[in-house]
Amino acid sequence: MKIERNRFVALTYQLRLNGADGEMIEETGTENPLEFVFGSGRMLEMFEQKLEGMGAGDAFNFELKADEAYGDVNEDAVVELPKNIFEVNGAVDDELLSVGNTVPMQDAQGNRLNGIVLEVSDEIVKMDFNHPLAGDDLHFSGSVISVREASEDEILDSCGSGCDSDGCSSGGCGSGSGSGSGCGCGC
Repeated sequence: MKIERNRFVALTYQLRLNGADGEMIEETGTENPLEFVFGSGRMLEMFEQKLEGMGAGDAFNFELKADEAYGDVNEDAVVELPKNIFEVNGAVDDELLSVGNTVPMQDAQGNRLNGIVLEVSDEIVKMDFNHPLAGDDLHFSGSVISVREASEDEILDSCGSGCDSDGCSSGGCGSGSGSGSGCGCGC
């Protein structure tokens, strides 16, 4: 069976930064494979394109340039925020605002963001809201362990909270487009 939309895929891989000899930042093995429903919008689009059509036992070795992965570093995503917005009951948790710590936040539209604390002063917290891998080329090598039809429950689960059985049956949740709008989960 080949990897295509709505197939449940299990694979092992090594992820290295900026080339095949770069720093290894992630590795999965047969005891902890990466498992996902192909085409559900959970993986990087170009990552899935490189895997499409492969079958169990196939090896892969490819690189995604920064613009195919998490994009270039956006200097506008490094911002200074007033320290008082981090107050809870009149106090700031200094452990939370430790340099290098990732802090989950929301923007004015309710979108979830993760910011890395760069600097903390008496009045200001400087944070970086770029993805931690922005600006890096990603090199993947590994092999496909298995490919099978995904169950209906696995397809629905891969959609996350934006998709339920009613939304799918009525053509909701992105109408299965996979375009990134809605969940695009192949409902």
